[in-house]
Amino acid sequence: MSTPADRAPRTTAVPARAAWSAVVPAGHHLTLTDLHGNQAVDFLVYDAHDTAVRYSAPDTITAQGNVFLTTGSVLLSDEHTPLMTVTEDTCGRHDTLGGACSKESNTLRYGHHTWSQHACMDNFLSEGARHGLGPRDLVPNINWYMNVPVEKDGTLGIVDGISAPGLRVTLRAETDVLVLVSNCPQINNPCNGFDPTAVEMTISDGTPS
Repeated sequence: MSTPADRAPRTTAVPARAAWSAVVPAGHHLTLTDLHGNQAVDFLVYDAHDTAVRYSAPDTITAQGNVFLTTGSVLLSDEHTPLMTVTEDTCGRHDTLGGACSKESNTLRYGHHTWSQHACMDNFLSEGARHGLGPRDLVPNINWYMNVPVEKDGTLGIVDGISAPGLRVTLRAETDVLVLVSNCPQINNPCNGFDPTAVEMTISDGTPS
């Protein structure tokens, strides 16, 4: 029999630029809190028992008819099965199109002098390796709190965020899932206000406190 201590939420502060991962059991909730505001959180999710089943941006976007995520959005796998559902969102919308920054994309967009800068792809590769994941296992990701408007001509912008200190998004695991996070280190565009900051991850069992 579980005790109140067993059911207590597990909260982890993820430093600026750092990676984080965890298995979230089915029925449990993961809350991502933007502690200081305007901090993009790159996010991937896999079936914890079969990581070949992983988040699919095309399936998710097509099913909900919207490129932005918010309360009620269901994160679907490449087998069109539900992985997680957004149950609460105090920010308003989140990006599915902007992708993860990398040394290569930084160099292309901002110049060769940025090559040495840490990037989300580095975080995903190092953290994913702890779970047996490699480059072939990385797919287009979600960017919580990142503001990427779609212009009338179809181009994407990366502009000042719409988040603020203390805003949060909560997801319920629909099956046992493995979550990978890169607390985005980008300093060359406004996605982090040019100043990456810490975020907070809380896993809870959904039992009312």
